Amino acid sequence: MQLTSTSFAAEGKIPGRCAFGVIDPDTHVALSDNLSPQLAWPGAPAATQSFALVCIDPDAPSVGDDVNQEGRIVPADLPRTDFAHWAMINVPAAVTELAEGACSEGVTARGKQQPPGPDGCRQGQNDYTGWFAGDDDMAGTYLGYDGPCPPWNDARVHRYVFTVMALSVPRLDLADTFTAQQVLDAASHVTLAAASLTGTYTLNPAL
Repeated sequence: MQLTSTSFAAEGKIPGRCAFGVIDPDTHVALSDNLSPQLAWPGAPAATQSFALVCIDPDAPSVGDDVNQEGRIVPADLPRTDFAHWAMINVPAAVTELAEGACSEGVTARGKQQPPGPDGCRQGQNDYTGWFAGDDDMAGTYLGYDGPCPPWNDARVHRYVFTVMALSVPRLDLADTFTAQQVLDAASHVTLAAASLTGTYTLNPAL
């Protein structure tokens, strides 16, 4: 099984249209088109009964003191942690491609509550749920795909790892607002094959 995209090349830059935010010369960051990228995963095992998908940024700062602060920088050697951008389960076995924008189009303040996607699929919450928890205008439960928006003063280019798992079961039974980690945990015992694709993104004009 292989995971590919026409939206970006392997290890290449994710386009701004597939990001949550883009560089703005006056305010550092402006909201973007937030389109979910095109993805295709041919070659799944014949016994596949469903697919699960996650997207995780492993380069999120572990300490937020310097994040998006004027006159400061998030150092490249700061320890990093995961930030989940997408978690989707119960994708029918017959679905092996998603068109660009098929699962997200535009930024929805307080989060998409019924994100689009293949018939029968379920989409969990991403980590913008926690990121915006204290923001009166943006706080909410963010479901489905929301793209890259790394700190504009981060000295490290962020990676975004999309992973599709071919599963031996037709569905994963998870709570209503499941997380990417819960998908990985539940899928670990029923995964027949998996494929990953990594893209990069930064909002730091110096990088």
